[in-house]
Amino acid sequence: MRVQLAYGEQGLSVDLPDDRTTVVEPRYVPGAEDPAAVLRAALREPVVGPPLREIARPGQKVAISVCDGTRAQPRDLMVPAVLEELDGIVDRDDVVILIATGTHRGNTEAEIRSMLGDDVVDSVHVLNHDARDQDSLVWMGTHGNGVPVWLDRHWVDADVRITTGFVEPHFFAGFSGGPKLAVPGLAGLETVLTLHDAERIGSPQAVWGVCEGNPVHDDIRAVVAAVGGVHFGFDVTLNREQQVVGAFAGELFAMHAAAREAARELAMAPVPERFDVVVTTNSGFPLDQNLYQAVKGISAAATVVKDGGAIICAAECRDGFPNHGSYREVLESAASPQALLDLIESRPKTVPDQWQVQVQAKIQTRARVIMHTAYLSDHALEAAHLEQTHDIGATVRELLDAAGPDARVCVLPEGPQTIPYVSSELLADAR
Repeated sequence: MRVQLAYGEQGLSVDLPDDRTTVVEPRYVPGAEDPAAVLRAALREPVVGPPLREIARPGQKVAISVCDGTRAQPRDLMVPAVLEELDGIVDRDDVVILIATGTHRGNTEAEIRSMLGDDVVDSVHVLNHDARDQDSLVWMGTHGNGVPVWLDRHWVDADVRITTGFVEPHFFAGFSGGPKLAVPGLAGLETVLTLHDAERIGSPQAVWGVCEGNPVHDDIRAVVAAVGGVHFGFDVTLNREQQVVGAFAGELFAMHAAAREAARELAMAPVPERFDVVVTTNSGFPLDQNLYQAVKGISAAATVVKDGGAIICAAECRDGFPNHGSYREVLESAASPQALLDLIESRPKTVPDQWQVQVQAKIQTRARVIMHTAYLSDHALEAAHLEQTHDIGATVRELLDAAGPDARVCVLPEGPQTIPYVSSELLADAR
């Protein structure tokens, strides 16, 4: 069986044994024939609340948040749709687009133009949020379960605040999109570190597809509600070609709940049992630019791998670990995944990026994780407690042979765009 994996921009084809391979892909839904019309309809017919044009007033300052360059959001479609609705009401000089980086690096001028298009960049102020620039943040008090809240000054100062994003399952926040485009996307470092502390990330409810009862998402919603942060939310769901399938707008929490249910139908799939080997990706470019992001693909595979099994993740990692941030430093700070978990759980204060390491290390305490990447050396991966394979098909066959004649492999060609779950385990949890 030949399977095409989402890898970089070109993809990667692998040969796997026909009789021992199960492929789990997103339920195919064609993209909208006229995505601009779908977006416009959502803005004019919200899930709950008034249309966007009835919210803004002449002379008001408007802030629009968008995902950063590691996300597949169709910003080049969504932002123009928002701006067109505001035309004739709000002067474009009074609009600022904030790239909700969280703790990620800011996007370059070339990246921003690729993300938004020249027309938008040349007509509207665009700024990268910087969680570490204290002068750009405003103190908003302590909210939720003891979360100290700092928010981007441009966001706080705006009269109308609009989030734009896309909704898919998220490996510890339940789902992306919605309130995450304000917090942690536009929050200060202290806020982000608190929301990503070891206790919250270690919760059994901090998993794919769970928002209510998830301590990470519960506090995100609590913070956004407490500071009155968002006047209008706008999210889309995407198919595996990253085309717009549906659009949802209006009051933030109702809009996001509707989008989550649509995303759940698109992106979560039952399987009958766990597998000895799971091959995954991080959905190709732009999502597989670095190893940090690839933890999401690894986490998707972990939902259906047997204890003692193996995960193989194909992620290009053209941006390395990356070299910015603290992920690599934290990864290399202990001798083993278990030692990393012990260190993180005993640390009195959260450090940047430890949450990604915590998720990765927890998986590695029960399964081997083998990477296939063109941009990280075997030595670099070894220092991160990971292995490398240069031939996925051959490695799968070796692993299956070692596991016995009944061993099987599951393939997630689109990585975390499809989150598999064992149907019998879900039923057992529900009892």
